[in-house]
Amino acid sequence: MRRLAFLVIFGLGGAAILISLGIWQVQRLAWKQGVIADIEARIGTDPVPLPAQLDPDRDAYLPVEVTGILSPDHLRVLVSKKQVGAGYRIIRPLRRETDRILIDMGFVTVADAGALQFEEGPPVTVVGNLQWPQETDSFTPAPDLAENIWFARDVAAMAEALGTEPVLVVRRDAPQPGGPLSPMPVDTSAIPNDHLQYAVTWFSLAAIWSVMTFFFLRRRPGATKS
Repeated sequence: MRRLAFLVIFGLGGAAILISLGIWQVQRLAWKQGVIADIEARIGTDPVPLPAQLDPDRDAYLPVEVTGILSPDHLRVLVSKKQVGAGYRIIRPLRRETDRILIDMGFVTVADAGALQFEEGPPVTVVGNLQWPQETDSFTPAPDLAENIWFARDVAAMAEALGTEPVLVVRRDAPQPGGPLSPMPVDTSAIPNDHLQYAVTWFSLAAIWSVMTFFFLRRRPGATKS
């Protein structure tokens, strides 16, 4: 009887733990969906002037409107675009009256990148969203400065390289209409939301655990045969 009680407790306890993990993931799913909905609602609101004091947590995705002169200097960040292929995000400094900030101008294919030529023109107004992307880790290669190729957007490093404030605006309109650059505006597609898959996994494991426990109990020595 002690062996039977142990097996029942072990089986039910394991199933309860797996089910609780599945429920926790369902709760996380609801939380993450709320976060994404809030970000999507914020992304599309009317732009405001760039705040004097910025906080990466508070101001991420904030729509802003900035005016200044785009510098000919630029960085190329290697990316891939669905149904298009490899290309670069072009990062340029925008000189304002009081400072210089970074503008993510958008995407250009590798084939068209060689034809890009930037000159200092008249002031432009850029509408976009503030972003501090977390794209680097210990495996990210260092930039190839000789070829002007970066492998991730590192706002602090890009600002140091271009002599700007560590502020990045990802444009969503086109101050360069008709050119090879196409905007890659901020969206929520890069925010991971795998909680549903995790919940299904935990609930599936709970079902498998319960079935295995049931058959193990039926096959134990001394169990009643049907």
